[in-house]
Amino acid sequence: MVVCQIGYNQISAQVEGLLYKDDGPIIGTQLENEFQHAAAPWEITTGTSNEWLPGGRDGDAHIKKLKEIAREAGMKTPIYTATGWGGAAAPVDEVLPLWGGYAYWPWIFYGDVDEHPATPSFIFRDYHNNSMPETFDFEPNYKPESLPFACAEMGGGMTVFYNYRFKLPYESVDALSSIKVAGGCNFLGYYVFHGGSNPKGKKVPFLNETATPKVSYDYQAPIGEFGQVRESYHRLKRQHLFYETYQERFSRTKTRLAQDPNKMDPEDVDTLRYAVRVDDHSGFVYINNFQDHMETKDHKDFSINLDLEDQSIRIPERDGLSIAKNVNCILPFNFDLSGINLSYSTTQLLTELDHNGEKYYFFYIPEGMNGEYAFDNADLAKVNVDYGTVENRGKKTFVQVENTTSLVSLTTKDKMVTHICTITDKDSLRFWKVNLKGKDRIFLTEANVLIDDDKLRLEYEGLDQVSLCAFPAFDKITVHGNESIGIKQALFTEYVIRTDIKDIDLDIHKVNDSKVTIDLNEQAFKGVKEVILRIDYVGDIGYAFIDGELIHDNFCNHDNWEIGLKRFEKEILDKGMYLYVSPQKEGVSVKSDSPMAARTETAEKEIAEISSIKAIPVYEVDVLFV
Repeated sequence: MVVCQIGYNQISAQVEGLLYKDDGPIIGTQLENEFQHAAAPWEITTGTSNEWLPGGRDGDAHIKKLKEIAREAGMKTPIYTATGWGGAAAPVDEVLPLWGGYAYWPWIFYGDVDEHPATPSFIFRDYHNNSMPETFDFEPNYKPESLPFACAEMGGGMTVFYNYRFKLPYESVDALSSIKVAGGCNFLGYYVFHGGSNPKGKKVPFLNETATPKVSYDYQAPIGEFGQVRESYHRLKRQHLFYETYQERFSRTKTRLAQDPNKMDPEDVDTLRYAVRVDDHSGFVYINNFQDHMETKDHKDFSINLDLEDQSIRIPERDGLSIAKNVNCILPFNFDLSGINLSYSTTQLLTELDHNGEKYYFFYIPEGMNGEYAFDNADLAKVNVDYGTVENRGKKTFVQVENTTSLVSLTTKDKMVTHICTITDKDSLRFWKVNLKGKDRIFLTEANVLIDDDKLRLEYEGLDQVSLCAFPAFDKITVHGNESIGIKQALFTEYVIRTDIKDIDLDIHKVNDSKVTIDLNEQAFKGVKEVILRIDYVGDIGYAFIDGELIHDNFCNHDNWEIGLKRFEKEILDKGMYLYVSPQKEGVSVKSDSPMAARTETAEKEIAEISSIKAIPVYEVDVLFV
C-alpha cells in the first residue's frame, strides 16, 4: 500500500484546487479499475514463459483501504467509484459501481476468433430496472434501481491492437452513447475522450506492451493524440448540448423498451431499433440504425406508435418516417416549448437560448429524415415559417420544414413569441454554443471554437477563409487587425475571416521504399499552433525516430499516420527525423535445419512502402468582438 500512498499523494497535489469542495469540476475519485476482473500475461516473459499477473483478491477490503488512503491524501470528493463489470470488486457501501461498453474488441484476437462478431452493444436495454435480467455487459450484485446507472467506460474510441487493425467508424461513438442513455444512464463517461502518448520511463523506456504501440495512445478518440478534433467529437457534442440544457427535465424520465432485447439479434439490420425515455406523458424517442461489423441500410416509410397513460401518439401522423443507415437520433414528444406543446417532431433538439425577451430553440434534421413539427393548437394563435409549409388539422398544426436553415415563429394567444431554428444534419456537426461575457451565442463554423476568459479563438487547418455564422450577431469582429462585416443569412449573420495559410516545405530524402529522412527549417513552425505530419504508408509498423530515439509509432490500419511535430520542434530543427516502416510479410517460414544454433526467417513477399508525406499546419486566431 506504500506505492498507493505515494501515487495518491502525487495525484492529490496535481488536482489541488480542482476538487468540488474547492469549487472545482472534479466530483468523483476512481479508486480502482477491474480489480478481481482482469489479469494479463506478464509482458516481460511473453514468448518465453506463460506467466500471468494475478487478478487480485480480498477485493472489498482492498477498495475500502484505497478509499481511506485517498481521503488521507486529500482527495475528498462527493463520489468514490470503481468499475463494476465482470465481477470486479466494487462494494456498494463504499463506492458507486461504474459501467461501460465497447463495440470493438481487439483483445479477442489471440486464437479465440478469426472474425469480429457483430456485438450486442447497439441493442436497446433497460439498465435501471429491478425486474430486468442481467445482460452481457451488466451483471450487478445489487438491485439496479438502488443506485444510479453510471458509465465510465463507454468506448470513445479504441486503440489498434497488433492482431486486429481497424478504422473506427465515428458513427459508433455517439450511437453507443445514445444506447446507454436510452437505457437509463444519466452519468456519461468515456474511455478515452482525448488520446495521448505513453510517457517514457526513467529506467525502462517503454511499457512492456506487445499488443499495442509503444508510444502512441491515440485511441482513435474524439480528440486525437495531438489535439485533432474528429467527427466523433462533433457527433457527441450534439447530444451533450441537449443533455446539458435539459438535464433536470431529462433526468426524471425512465426507460421504456419497445422490443425484448433478449430476442434481438445484432445481425438483424431489418428490424428498426428504438426505445423511449418518458416521464408521465412527455419524453424522447431514441432510434438507432447503427450496428458494428454489419452493413446497415436505410429504413423508410415507418412510423412509431406511443401508447401513453392518457393518450396515443403516432410519429409521424401521416407520411412515413425514414432514417439513413448508420444514423441514430433522439426525437421529442409532448415537449413544452415555452407554453406551447410540441406533440412531436422528426427533428432532434440541440439547445435553446434567450434573445431580446424571446426564446429560440435549435433543432436539426437527422440524415434521411424529413423535418416535421406537430403543435397542439390549445395555446397557439399564429405560426410562420420561412422555408416550409404550415397545415392546420383540427386540434394540431403541422409544419414541414425544408432541409436548410429555417425559422418557425410561434405566437401564443397571449402574444408570446417563440422561435424554432432548424438546421441540416451537416450544419449540426459545426454547431457550437458558447457563453461570451455573460451572453449565450450560437455559432456555425468549420473551425474549432475555443473560449478562454471571454476570449474567442478559432482553430483551423487548410482553409484560406473561415466562415463564422453567429446568433445573436456581433456589432463587428476583428481578426489580425482586419474588420469583418457580417452578412445576414436567415437567423444567422455570417462573418468571413480571411486567413493566411502556407505550404510547409519538407526536405525529404528517400533512403528506400520503407525509410526516409526528413528535415524542416524554422519557418515551418512560425505562426502555427501545430504541424501535423501526415503519412500514407503500407506495411506492418511505422516508426519515427530523432537521433535514434523512438518518438512515435503506428500499427498500420490503412488510415493516415499522424504525428504532431510542435513538441519535438527543437530536436527536429537540430537533428532532423526519420521514418521507417517494417514490412508486412506473407508466406513466412523459419528454417532451423542448421547443425549449429541458427535459425533463418524467409518470406514469400514483403510489403513496406511510404507513399506520401505531408506537413499540415494548424492555425489559431484570436477574434476580437463588440
